[in-house]
Amino acid sequence: MLKIESYPQLLETQEQLKPKLAIRLNGHQAEGTERMILVCGGTGCQASDSQKIVSQLNGLIAQNNLKDIRASITGCFGFCEKGPIVKIFPDDVFYVEVKPADATEIFEKHILGNEKVTRLLYEEPISKQKMETQHDIPFYKRQQRIALRNCGLINPEDIEEYVAIGGYQALAKALTTMTPVQVIDEMKRSGLRGRGGAGFSTGKKWEFARHYESPEKFVICNADEGDPGAFMDRSVMEGDSHSVIEGMALAGYAIGSSQGYVYIRAEYPLAVRRLQNALKQAREGGLIGNNIFGTGFNFDVDIRLGAGAFVCGEETALIHSIQGERGEPGTKPPFPAQSGLWGKPTIVNNVETLANVPIILTKGADWYNAIGTATSKGTKVFALAGKINNVGLVEVPMGTTLREIIYEIGGGIRGGGEFKAAQTGGPSGGCIPKQFLDTPIDYESLASIGSMMGSGGMIVMSEQDCMVNIAKFYLEFTVEESCGRCTPCRIGNKRMLEMLTAITEGRGTEEDLIELRNLAEVIGDTSLCGLGQTAPNPVLSTLKYFMDEYKAHVIDHRCPAGVCQKLLRYQIIIEKCIGCTACVRVCPVGCISGSVKKPHTIDQTKCIKCGACMTKCKFKAIINN
Repeated sequence: MLKIESYPQLLETQEQLKPKLAIRLNGHQAEGTERMILVCGGTGCQASDSQKIVSQLNGLIAQNNLKDIRASITGCFGFCEKGPIVKIFPDDVFYVEVKPADATEIFEKHILGNEKVTRLLYEEPISKQKMETQHDIPFYKRQQRIALRNCGLINPEDIEEYVAIGGYQALAKALTTMTPVQVIDEMKRSGLRGRGGAGFSTGKKWEFARHYESPEKFVICNADEGDPGAFMDRSVMEGDSHSVIEGMALAGYAIGSSQGYVYIRAEYPLAVRRLQNALKQAREGGLIGNNIFGTGFNFDVDIRLGAGAFVCGEETALIHSIQGERGEPGTKPPFPAQSGLWGKPTIVNNVETLANVPIILTKGADWYNAIGTATSKGTKVFALAGKINNVGLVEVPMGTTLREIIYEIGGGIRGGGEFKAAQTGGPSGGCIPKQFLDTPIDYESLASIGSMMGSGGMIVMSEQDCMVNIAKFYLEFTVEESCGRCTPCRIGNKRMLEMLTAITEGRGTEEDLIELRNLAEVIGDTSLCGLGQTAPNPVLSTLKYFMDEYKAHVIDHRCPAGVCQKLLRYQIIIEKCIGCTACVRVCPVGCISGSVKKPHTIDQTKCIKCGACMTKCKFKAIINN
């Protein structure tokens, strides 16, 4: 069992364990090392039976009595659109969309026969070129993985692999060669800003907490990721929990805390299990707990499960929840750095922020500060989803443009459609139209066009999306998740939702558009916490950039994207209709009439706009507008 009691012993242990990773880090098989097959073990791939792939490969290895190769799970590779993913070292071959039934072919052809399974290689959609390695695939070419550095490289359930790759070295270095103030100064110089949404300087936050005298202080990791379409923090916890634990311990040393809490939603069972396993291994190894590295520094971490309330992503609501109280925000000031958990100085950092901390202290503030823009340093992880070809996790330097992310990494709009907008920042963010495709992605640039970084969700929309309906969707989420404590959020957002519902149903007026904007601005100015203050952003941004769609809904009673059901009008194109009666047979209300082999018509007074007729018609004779 791994047990480390001093910095020199850690370095010695790392040297002993390095052969475990040599083949992955060096790209060739050193003497005495194993060949490796890594299989994505993230939630999405596990749902597609990636664990069965590992089991079957290891079973075949055992049957053939091979001693120099093994299969193992790893964290998310990021290319979720093409999972499950299998990567083989030292060949550096990258297989996509692998099924358990493919395990035998991979083993027999590739492992035994040294022949690649061509059909499982990634195929570039335009050129149809097969690509063997991860680095060849356009999805990865512009990425720079820092927070995700170990995901897809190590087994997240084996602490020895984390130590072998340099894990806990930053903590040992800080405890034995740096003062807490020096750690804080290094974080300030790095320029790391909070990745949870607000973008406040991490070093300054730690400095504030250190400044306040108290016999007890706390470090909280906010893993309560609740934005629709966001899975950045979950993937880090599933693929590299130790980097977050080490980041928390470094924060504890910097501010003078001996206790940390990870607040993570119970809907992330795999992340919770791997975190529990990592904490157990770290305690047994002497890397958290009492007298870490023989320095007298004590720091331990407990887990608190959230019940899925989005508002508990706000730091004061999260603190109330940990204390066993109702998860609702408190007034600020005082800020948690002064009076947080149980009235003690507390820092709250999210998963991605903490995952950056160890590598910053290992490689230095200057290294990190050189990445990104003048005011937004480092990289940012985005969960790329929506009408995009390459759905998945991407990590890019700050300042990368929206166009680069969507077209060079994301592969463009699904089905060859046209880009319409991107929603960044989840329910708190705004919709960015195509005229801002070349906007650098950083805190200030996004704020200047009415959006925000948020925790990193990025939902891509095409011309098939109705922006009024998108604003309504996000507001429905916010209304559902409001804690109800303050009137602007509790009542105001509900009134906005009522107006948006009326607009999408053809009951809206031009006066509603004026009232909608005024109400949104009031809610943003007067709500108690970040949830209420930013809830109007999807409404305000769509009103600003897509007013023509709002006017089409309220003046013409038409949804240009053909999404809002009650505004649809199904019609039969006489020239295309051959009278096959397929539409008549599926219509649930009998609103379609006509003779066999003669054009049919739809009675608009009876039509319930279900769309069954249009779906059934093989001749594209039915349209909606």
